[in-house]
Amino acid sequence: MRICVYGAASPTIDKAFITKVEDMGEILAKRGHSLVFGGGGNGLMGAAARGFKRGNAHIFGVIPTFFRDETVEEICDFCNELIMPETMRERKQIMEDNADAFIVVPGGIGTYEEFFEILTLKQLCRHNKPIAIYNINGYYDSLHEVMKQAIGKNFIKENCLELYRITDNLCDIIAYIEDENRKIRTVKELKDG
Repeated sequence: MRICVYGAASPTIDKAFITKVEDMGEILAKRGHSLVFGGGGNGLMGAAARGFKRGNAHIFGVIPTFFRDETVEEICDFCNELIMPETMRERKQIMEDNADAFIVVPGGIGTYEEFFEILTLKQLCRHNKPIAIYNINGYYDSLHEVMKQAIGKNFIKENCLELYRITDNLCDIIAYIEDENRKIRTVKELKDG
């Protein structure tokens, strides 16, 4: 399975997060999975790539040309494949198209954007790929509370919570993304509750 990992690119992240994501990548690689990611060499993107590399997996990076041209961030230098589109929109589309599942690890604005985009697309039945949030050290507890608040105020249907899994347990994430009996919902079912 090709697993897209979304996560932070910052080089100043606490080592505890780095270690967990590196270990996750290695475990997933040893289970036969490959990595699709944003092509960065730092932060949790770099950690995911290093973990998958330790597990001898195929690594597919996607990073816009302006990251290289403007030295936006370090680019991972050991990808098996590295595609350099022109725009961030193209980057996200290539990553989505080449992934069978998504794991969201701690990140910033870009990671939140990627999560909400794939969640919206799943709610609209544009894909039925598993979306897992790896809630390392409670990083996404506040996001989970925001979702529940929006549900409580009728801005989001409660069944939206069925579209993704949030957990701090890597074994739960693996079981969830490898489950071949995922329920496919229609837009009408999701909208009607």
